[in-house]
Amino acid sequence: MTSLSGKEATGLRFRIDTDLCAGHGRCYALGPEYFESDDIGYAKVLDRVEPADRRDSMEDIAMACPEGAILIEETSGN
Repeated sequence: MTSLSGKEATGLRFRIDTDLCAGHGRCYALGPEYFESDDIGYAKVLDRVEPADRRDSMEDIAMACPEGAILIEETSGN
């Protein structure tokens, strides 16, 4: 697998577009190992990298966001 920068990807992580997040809380309800809420109910991503074979379950969580604020990024070791 290759990331957009051309470097070898070592895993996947979530990112939240804070401009889109409306604080519905589905992300931390569905993936408490990846997200937590801040003091006013908006999601915060926990610092966690997952192997590429977890992409399907991560995409399920991302697609549950009604605002489309959850993104999945490839990380690289370089």
